[in-house]
Amino acid sequence: MKRWLALDLGTKRIGTAVSDPLGVTAQPLKVIPSRGKNKDLIAIMALVVELSATQVVVGLPLNMDGTDSTRTRRTRLFAKELASRLFIPVVLVDERLTSWQAEEVLKETGAHGRDRKKNVDRVAAALILRSALDGAKLIPAMTETK
Repeated sequence: MKRWLALDLGTKRIGTAVSDPLGVTAQPLKVIPSRGKNKDLIAIMALVVELSATQVVVGLPLNMDGTDSTRTRRTRLFAKELASRLFIPVVLVDERLTSWQAEEVLKETGAHGRDRKKNVDRVAAALILRSALDGAKLIPAMTETK
């Protein structure tokens, strides 16, 4: 079984998505309101258990030129801490443009205003997961030194 959970980490919300048990499809799941690092870690760990996830994929918000920003460094540290608390792999995958792509997908489906804002994070997580399932480079969080 290959059940992956994807995270789109934000300062206010964490978008989540999950693969099917065969690791073929990526489905938007839910949005977790961000309540500080420890509470966020606990909420994610509970979701890992609930879904019987076998791997967590965290979107890495690189600058357009591939360099790190303050947000990138925070994401790397969060993923590393999450990995230290779980017994499954936690990996990072490039998430450049996923929020923009999620907005475009939601526009195409006719979502407006609050509906679009409410769903963009979970759709972005599904795009991150789709990228990982399609073979994007996965960076183990525990080996991160930046």
